Amino acid sequence: MTKYLILTLCGLSLQINAQSRRVSFQPHKNGKQININVDGKFFSSFIYPDSLEKPILYPLQTASGLTLTRGFPLQTRDQERTDHPHHVGLWLNYESVNGLDFWNNSYNIPKAKKNKYGWIRGIKVTGYTSGSQKGELSYTANWERQDRHVLLQEKTTFIISGTKNTRTIDRITRLTAVKDTVKFKDVKDGMIALRVTKELEMPSNQTAEFTDSQGNRTKVSASGNGANGDYLTSAGKKGNDAWGTRANWCLLAGVKDQQDVSIAIIDHPKNPGYPTYWHARDYGLFAANPLGQQVFSNGKENLNLSLSPGQSVTFRYRILISSTEKPTTQSLNQQALQFSKTTL
Repeated sequence: MTKYLILTLCGLSLQINAQSRRVSFQPHKNGKQININVDGKFFSSFIYPDSLEKPILYPLQTASGLTLTRGFPLQTRDQERTDHPHHVGLWLNYESVNGLDFWNNSYNIPKAKKNKYGWIRGIKVTGYTSGSQKGELSYTANWERQDRHVLLQEKTTFIISGTKNTRTIDRITRLTAVKDTVKFKDVKDGMIALRVTKELEMPSNQTAEFTDSQGNRTKVSASGNGANGDYLTSAGKKGNDAWGTRANWCLLAGVKDQQDVSIAIIDHPKNPGYPTYWHARDYGLFAANPLGQQVFSNGKENLNLSLSPGQSVTFRYRILISSTEKPTTQSLNQQALQFSKTTL
C-alpha cells in the first residue's frame, strides 16, 4: 500500500506521496520564464512574456520525458494541428468577463477588434520554494481591458509534486473584483484548460468549424495524425459523450511512442458549479468549465457569476499526469477524495 505524508504549510494541508521526488525552480536567463524540474528532470515552464495574452505552463512533460501539450503556436511540430492559436499550454481564463473575451484573445485577432478582448497582464512572480516533497510557485496578475483598466486581480499558487511515474499540479486561483462589479456571463469557453499533443486527440474523420464570441471562424481538419486518445469521466462517460456532462474528474488517456500516457483534471467541491461541466473536445482541447452551464444543459441550468467590488471567488484544480500505466477509476476516485480534503 502506498504511504502518504500530511504536510501543513502556510495553512495549507497537502497529502504527499512518501515517494515524491524533489521539485526545484530555475529562472530562465531571458526573463519572464521559470523552469520547473522534478527529480532533476525538466517538467514544465511558467511562461509570461508580453507577447502572450495570458500566463501559461508550457510544455507539460511526463516523468518519462514525453511532451503531452501541443507545440503550436510557440513551436510548430510535424503533423500537428495549427488551429485555435489561443490554445497554448495549460491556462485559466474565461470567454466573457464584463463582455470582454479573455479566452479567444491571441496574436491572430485583428487590431481593429482587440478592444473586445481582455488580457491577463502585470504578472509578478511573488515567490517560489523548492522542496524534497513538493514545490510552490505563486504569482499575481491583472485581468484588464485594452486601456489597462483592471477588472480582476488574480492570485495563483501552483503546488507541484511528482513520483517515479506521475507529475501533479494543484492550481489555486483567487480572483478579486477591483472597482467594478464583474460579471461572468454563462458561456461555453472556460475555465481551466490545456491543448494536448496529437496522440491524445481522439481519432476523427470530420472537419469542424468553430466561431468565437466576435464571429471569427476557425476550421479544424480531420485528424489522421496518429490520434488515439479517449476521455473517461467519474460519471462513466466516454469519448465524445464526456463533452457537456458533469463529473468530478475527467481522464484523457492514450499511447505516445508506444507508452501509456494520460492527463486527468480533478475538480474541487469548493469550486463554483461543482461538479464541473467538461468542455472536452475530440481535437485536443481539454477544459473544465463550471460557469458555462446553459449551453451544456440545453438551457435547463444557468449560472451568471457576479462579483461586487472587493468580492472574491477561488478556483481549485488538480492536474495529474501519468506515464507507463493508465490510472484506474479507483485510483482517480482516491485522488479526488484526497484532493477534496485539502485545505486550499
